[in-house]
Amino acid sequence: MATFARSTTVNWTGNLMEGSGTAKAGTGAFSVPVTFPSRIAETGDGKTTPEELMAASHAVCYAMVLTNTITKQGGKATKVNVTATVTGDKSDAGLKVVSSHLKATVEGLEGIDKGTLSELATGAEKGCPISNALRGSVAITVEASAV
Repeated sequence: MATFARSTTVNWTGNLMEGSGTAKAGTGAFSVPVTFPSRIAETGDGKTTPEELMAASHAVCYAMVLTNTITKQGGKATKVNVTATVTGDKSDAGLKVVSSHLKATVEGLEGIDKGTLSELATGAEKGCPISNALRGSVAITVEASAV
């Protein structure tokens, strides 16, 4: 079996509340600023968070698996749009990621009954490696529609 690895390096300066860092993909695909205040803020400030990066990886993984599932079922789609929304709780015990909601919109679906898309989308989630890594510690929900 072939194995592979991916990495991201964070260079952090300062303390938690006033410090900042940069997360850089080992492939060079991205370099994004991170701060703790961004993590718990209500509005974005152009800096990312671990939860946003988790949502990104979940959305990308699921989009790939859903697209492949549609193809394997004899269908095709013009476009698959996936939004993953990761939710966290902030309490006296600290921060905890509690859920990831996957919302898929399939455009130009052919060869598959739109009425069965929801069932197909839920099944596809079980084949997503990121879902499988999160399962058991994070609630995962799926919503799918065809337009």
